[in-house]
Amino acid sequence: MGKKDKKSKTAEQKARTTAKQEKKAAQKEKKGKSKDVADSDPEDIDLEAVRAEYERKQAQFLEVTESPCEPPSPRSSATLLGSPSNSKELLLFGGEYFNGALATFFNDLFIYLIDKDEWRRVTSPNSPLPRSGHAWTRSIAGDVYLFGGEFSSPKQGTFYHYNDFWKLNPSTREWTRIESKKGPPARSGHRMTYFKHYIILFGGFQDTSQQTRYLQDLWVYDSHEYTWFNPILPPATQKPDPRSSFSIHPHDAGAALYGGYSRVKATASAGKPIKGGVQGLRSVLKPVVHQDTWFLRITPPAPGSPSGTPPGTRWERRKKPVNSPNPARAGVTQTYHKGRGIAFGGVHDVEESEEGMDSEFFDTLLAWNIERNRFFQLTLRRPRAAAKRQVDDRSARKGRGKLDEEELLRNLAALEAKGSVEVTATTATPDSNPPDDAPQKHAKPTHFAMPHPRFNAQLAVQDDTLYIFGGTYEHRDREYTFDEMWAIDLGRLDGVQEVYKRELEDWHGSEEGSDGSASGDDDDSQDEETDGETPSGVPLPSSERQVQPETKDVSALELPDVVDTESPDTVVVDSRPHPRPFESLRDYFARTSSMWQDVVLDDLGRVDQSSSRSVKELRKVAFDRAETMWWDCREEITILEDEQEEAGIGEVLSIAEHTGGAGRRR
Repeated sequence: MGKKDKKSKTAEQKARTTAKQEKKAAQKEKKGKSKDVADSDPEDIDLEAVRAEYERKQAQFLEVTESPCEPPSPRSSATLLGSPSNSKELLLFGGEYFNGALATFFNDLFIYLIDKDEWRRVTSPNSPLPRSGHAWTRSIAGDVYLFGGEFSSPKQGTFYHYNDFWKLNPSTREWTRIESKKGPPARSGHRMTYFKHYIILFGGFQDTSQQTRYLQDLWVYDSHEYTWFNPILPPATQKPDPRSSFSIHPHDAGAALYGGYSRVKATASAGKPIKGGVQGLRSVLKPVVHQDTWFLRITPPAPGSPSGTPPGTRWERRKKPVNSPNPARAGVTQTYHKGRGIAFGGVHDVEESEEGMDSEFFDTLLAWNIERNRFFQLTLRRPRAAAKRQVDDRSARKGRGKLDEEELLRNLAALEAKGSVEVTATTATPDSNPPDDAPQKHAKPTHFAMPHPRFNAQLAVQDDTLYIFGGTYEHRDREYTFDEMWAIDLGRLDGVQEVYKRELEDWHGSEEGSDGSASGDDDDSQDEETDGETPSGVPLPSSERQVQPETKDVSALELPDVVDTESPDTVVVDSRPHPRPFESLRDYFARTSSMWQDVVLDDLGRVDQSSSRSVKELRKVAFDRAETMWWDCREEITILEDEQEEAGIGEVLSIAEHTGGAGRRR
């Protein structure tokens, strides 16, 4: 009897599943018939006419205007950059938004005033047309260069790729189109960076709706000669494979490239055997997530070379980075910050046979040390002040005495310098009496968890602060474009500040289980578990991430005494002073200033330039060297600080530096 019941239940379940599939198929067919006219996106749509209409509307602006506005609307594939001319501004341009039915492209230029927490929208009679997937970079002269991008019809049935080249003056907000006889072909998904007065462009793809072709050509623009160069490498020379969505950063000798995404042709089984029982094969495009690293070495022309001489270029393949993200992920965006690439997010796709594609999204923040070719995971840390124990009256009196002593020393120094104590009264607390016209900046919420996992977020660093704008998250057939921006202090890592966050807009596309007829299915409803807390007011599904914990090897916990080079046999001893745990940049330079000045004098002495530098110039160069070293060792020092805090050590002091006084130990 039990077997009979079991068989009947199995048959009933199969019949119910079959009926459900037939019902969904009928709904889709009915939906398609009723929307044949409305949803049609004819291939013969005239994109040139659409672009001409945009140009006509844009020409109605008579001058460059800048007006206050709300934060930008949600968008993806835009570009975000810290302004080269003002350390308190961010620049945002372009992008697209897809709501499941229609795609909208933008050509807005937004300025975010960091100090005032205000957004400004710039309108101009001469600016690039709406686009997404473009690339831009700053230059050594302080300008911003933009190339390419894509534009499509609302239903994305027809694509158009740009090959125009623009320069933006970040101070005046004025765009200038640069015309050149020979330049890169149209593309999107490429990347750009700078080296001296050169602008470097590599990779990208071209989408013709029927096929996607990935590119691997290199282009170099000379901003002095206003000329594009396309270095042709010998056939046997190694160079990166075709790719898009990679990361490329400036370097003292050229540029460094990591990762990327492409699709390559592969063969797969056709599913049905042909005559003779042989399995049929078909050609498919297999996604590839690149994890290789390349260095582009650029040699400027020798002095006295004729005008128009191209620079020398050579690709050099590097070893795979240490502690590279695992599993490999696409959609990881990076931004450059003092010799490091700051990376966030990404998605790892796992192919399944029946349910299609299962994706794993990440919210990991990483730092790629370009010189050492090593990845470090950056973790948020709560402020140390919250973990301090309460001090008793005795320690409080000691602290007040120390403050009085410091104030006395400042007054004595002021008397010796200018003979007046009033100078310290006005400069000791510059923020105590702000001017009346100073903007009242509202306190922003701070979180101690990273933003929701996503991919293709826009990143920028300004004044040692990382800004994360937008990004995309997918669940089944639905695509979430985040409408928010976050800020993280890369020096302190003391939480994520919410610049702004708005609820996500409604999705207008088809989604399984979203129709009223299918909402009652028990099998579908069980799969849609949501988190208790949502990032933007929309119940996003839980990502169910299983991130591999960061393995700590000995080399990552200790300050390296050896600089990694391409040749494993070459060993260079680094005798430069290293920072200590819990030591700020100011304290580090105060302790090592004389040592760094000696290093600078030794380097200049080899080229007989030390006599032509003033003391102020030498100190400035020494500080730049010390700042580079402080940031270069930041990840290792952070690991040491975390370990010492776990052991109950809150600060490391050197007894040798505290001479004299009652606190001296014998």
